[in-house]
Amino acid sequence: MGLRRIETSLAPAAIGPYSQAIQAGSLVFLSGQIPLDPHTGEMVAGGIEAQTRQVMSNLGEVLKAAGLDFGSLVKTTIYLVDLGDFATVNRIYGACFAEMPPARATVQVAALPKGALVEIDGVAVRSRD
Repeated sequence: MGLRRIETSLAPAAIGPYSQAIQAGSLVFLSGQIPLDPHTGEMVAGGIEAQTRQVMSNLGEVLKAAGLDFGSLVKTTIYLVDLGDFATVNRIYGACFAEMPPARATVQVAALPKGALVEIDGVAVRSRD
């Protein structure tokens, strides 16, 4: 099984020794996205709503670079600094899935890179048949 790195300039560049995503066979493993503006590399202004929208946009761009979309995701993990933000994040996240949302875990963490309030990673598959 060959591995293929997936990268796009429409999502933030990796801020460490990792790839935006790696394809392994029919699976695509997406690294966690935080709410960085891909053009400036800076955290987006605003609270949890603005940050969640940026994270979902970043994930969408990495999926697109892999030739996929949100419907291809089969598992995600949401990392929140404050579980009190769950309802807001859930509303924005849920709007990205028209039919079958992926399996998911949501956890509260002590801190995220660059002071982010939310981070989301995922696993996608080329076919959900």
